[in-house]
Amino acid sequence: MKRTFQPNNRKKSKKQGFLARSESKIIANRRRKGRKNLAH
Repeated sequence: MKRTFQPNNRKKSKKQGFLARSESKIIANRRRKGRKNLAH
């Protein structure tokens, strides 16, 4: 039987990587707040 979670780094980083977050203003908001860690 096949496992359900098939990790794919490219797909993951497209969805929730640093660049994906910076496109959607999340990074900018966190910068404005003065956050130490912008994207995990």
